Amino acid sequence: MKNAIKLVISVLVLFLNFQTQAQNKEIPLEKSLLWEVSGNGLKKSSFIYGTIHMICAADFFITDQTKKALESSGQLVLEINLTDPKEIDAMQKAVMGKEGLSRQLTSEELSRLSAVLNKTTGMTIAQVDNYSLVTVMSLIVAKAFGCADLKFYEMDFIEKAKEHKISVNGLETMDSQLETLKNAYTNSEMIGMLEESNNVDMKKFVTLYKEEDIAALFESTTDPKLMNTKTQEFMLDKRNKNWVAKLPTLMQQQRVFVAVGAAHLAGKSGLINLLKEAGYVVKPVLK
Repeated sequence: MKNAIKLVISVLVLFLNFQTQAQNKEIPLEKSLLWEVSGNGLKKSSFIYGTIHMICAADFFITDQTKKALESSGQLVLEINLTDPKEIDAMQKAVMGKEGLSRQLTSEELSRLSAVLNKTTGMTIAQVDNYSLVTVMSLIVAKAFGCADLKFYEMDFIEKAKEHKISVNGLETMDSQLETLKNAYTNSEMIGMLEESNNVDMKKFVTLYKEEDIAALFESTTDPKLMNTKTQEFMLDKRNKNWVAKLPTLMQQQRVFVAVGAAHLAGKSGLINLLKEAGYVVKPVLK
């Protein structure tokens, strides 16, 4: 159950951040996952870090600059506070479906999902019928990484925060992320996303992530077949604007280390640009 919860968390945030807008290509950015935020009355600078959420252990990395940034901060801020018992309870509930997939999906959707599931995991619909669609997505996406030993960035940051007695906070809740996914995609569209994904795309995504090339990440994940105006609004724009409204208060109180999906960093509606527009100085922390 614990691994299933980790997968649900990771695939949800990965899925929510995997799509971008074409306009995001217009703003070139330096190759860096770690960005320092200062100015605009802040007594101490804070940091924003872009994660991939989950990745094969062999590809997992955290730079010394990132470790120092986290260790010097008073609070770790994630998309969801994964240390909050209420959030953990919500995640546990998200693993299981309210009703079987065979009753939620149409016969066509079941057939399509069955084909993807069998091809990627070797499992049948009957074996996962009691799980939520998000959980099934988790199993399929995890397989796309092509390894058995996945590591989770948020979990690693939480362990480091505990070690250095750093508090943990969240920008939104598990329920709100599930609601975002529900508003952004129909069941058929989510199955379509799984049909379009493949190992080559994931490997390319991981390579660009290891190169810290967030601009190229946007370009590689922008696909007209996978997004429309509705998904752009719910997946990125609204969430980024909500977070930028919350971050000033958090950064005024103390130095914070904000770790969110890398897709939230770039573009006109990305956190970097929105914070600059709000009067902050945002610059990359280069190796």
